[in-house]
Formats: sequence, C-alpha cells, structure tokens
Amino acid sequence: MASIRTEILIDVSPDDAWAALRDWGALHERLAPGFVTDVRLDDDDRIVTFFDGSVVREILVDLDDEARRLAWTMVEGPYSHHNGYAQVFPSGGGGTRFVWITDILPDDLAARTAELMEQGTSVIKTTLESAAVGS
Repeated sequence: MASIRTEILIDVSPDDAWAALRDWGALHERLAPGFVTDVRLDDDDRIVTFFDGSVVREILVDLDDEARRLAWTMVEGPYSHHNGYAQVFPSGGGGTRFVWITDILPDDLAARTAELMEQGTSVIKTTLESAAVGS
C-alpha cells in the first residue's frame, strides 16, 4: 500500500483554514477551485469532479472539529483502496500547517496520485491566502 503525504504552510489562521476544509460540499468553491470543478452531495457522500474530468464518490468518515481533521474514503474511482485525511495545525505567526495524507492501492497509482496531491495542495494554499486577502 502506498502512503502519500503533502504538507504546506499557509498564511491564514487555522480557524479560517478549518472552516474551508470542513465545508464538505464546497470543496470546489472554498478549498480547491479549478482543481475540483464540481461537487454534488448525495446524502453524506460527495461526488467530486476534477479538472481532468475524472469523477469519484467519496464517503465522509470523520469530521473532528476539535482536532480540525477531516477523513474520507473513495468508493468509486480508480483505486481498489483509498483512505484520505486532511488536518490543519497552528504554525508560528498565526498561520496554518496543512497536512494531507492518502493511503491507496494499487501501488502503481502512487506517483500520479502524489503529483495530483502536490498540485491540489498548491491550489489550496493559493485559494485560502487569496480569500484572506479579500476579506
């Protein structure tokens, strides 16, 4: 099983980063616009469309406000196993350390998944910092 981790410092408060991350149905608007082009909710599941046209179904596993941690699993998509979580932590100067970890099978999808996660993390940083400047 491949385990992929991205981490980035974002110049926004952890509260603001968490507010965007925890908004399960607004991934395409508040966290990763352009990288994610659409989200449709189906009960607690979300149907996510990415910039490359791929569509996946994700199930919310846990939303922990105290730990500022969101966990999900992908049940329809290219993986035989997918578990992901993202979490925000305070960093020096009032900023945020954003961590995203994904465990996947098959292993041969790891390199492409890591590239996409790095791209997504960069979009998240830009989006959150731009929103902070605009507020």
